[in-house]
Amino acid sequence: MRIFDGFRQQFGLAMAGKKNPWGKSGGDGGGDDSSGDKSDGPGKEGPGKEGPGKEGPRNPWLPGGGGSGDGKRRSASIEDIFKNRGPEGPRRAGGGGGPTFRLPERPGGGSWLPILIAGVAAVWLIFSSVHFIQPGEQATVTRFGGKFVGSFGQGTNWSYPYPISIVQVENVEAARIEEVPSKLILTGDQNLVDLSYSVRWNINDLSLFQFQLADPIETVREAAETAMRSSVAEKTLDTVISGAGRADIQANVQTRTQGILDSYGAGITVLGIEVDKTDPPESVVEAFNDVLAAQQDAERELNGARRYSQRLLARAEGDAEQFNQIYSEYRLAPEVTRRRLYYETMEQVLSRTNKTVIDADGVTPYLPLREVERRSAPSATPATPATGGQ
Repeated sequence: MRIFDGFRQQFGLAMAGKKNPWGKSGGDGGGDDSSGDKSDGPGKEGPGKEGPGKEGPRNPWLPGGGGSGDGKRRSASIEDIFKNRGPEGPRRAGGGGGPTFRLPERPGGGSWLPILIAGVAAVWLIFSSVHFIQPGEQATVTRFGGKFVGSFGQGTNWSYPYPISIVQVENVEAARIEEVPSKLILTGDQNLVDLSYSVRWNINDLSLFQFQLADPIETVREAAETAMRSSVAEKTLDTVISGAGRADIQANVQTRTQGILDSYGAGITVLGIEVDKTDPPESVVEAFNDVLAAQQDAERELNGARRYSQRLLARAEGDAEQFNQIYSEYRLAPEVTRRRLYYETMEQVLSRTNKTVIDADGVTPYLPLREVERRSAPSATPATPATGGQ
């Protein structure tokens, strides 16, 4: 606090003319400087003017130590400040100023600025008036960004420069894809299916696409969703999820979406609909999987029964054909055919027995030849002689 009090006292004395706060006076090296600042009138000079060897107090607001060339001290003025910083001041004349920039002059002494401005205007006119439309592209032209005045096709086209004419170029042949996320849709049998799909489309009329609808892309999405809900409502859940009716659904959605967009005058062609996913709702996934497993088991059993019936039918048809052939032979030679059938039947019956019957005159012994063959067949060693019996 004492420091600040002393500073206030010195500043107050300086304001009263007792002491110069900016530096020393004359040559006394300090003090009250009372002899130097006493100027009684306009004809008297202060101590700063006593001689060339003495300096008065510095004025911080004057350049060059506060003095002028004639040795007279005067206060700073606004004219001095702008004179030293103006076009003719020391900064412009190279006396301590910063770098300057001036356009080079033409050989005749004229300025290059008009020519530079004319060149920039010419480049601007060329680039904003000439339009190169690539294959597969179209462009619409509006006057001052508002009124539609025409369209450009493939090739080089001319228009008024920007901003008089504004040209908007679009690729009308490239296929665009709009993805529709998963949505729960009600089927014809009052079930829900979680279905996602995508719409492929392009532009067939650029002027309608740009100016007929406020948001044509959102219109495509909403029209496709409306068509999808209508088509799924005509199918059962099994048909939609199994994929059996997926092709029909995609074709119906494409036709209905195109009809909606044409009624709006959207200038859009629907190229196709692709169904990406058809799943049951998450809350019934487990139960639905059980139903699918049961359906697959039932289908497997049905397929087995169909195969068995086909085998039986083929066998029956073969037996009937064989009977017809035998009957034809029987009609030609009844006795011979009857005897041949008897022998074949006896051969089939006796081939299943383990006894051998010999029907001949004078032969009475019985030999178990079938039993011998049966016992000797599994053995790898030579068969033992068979024993006979009465």
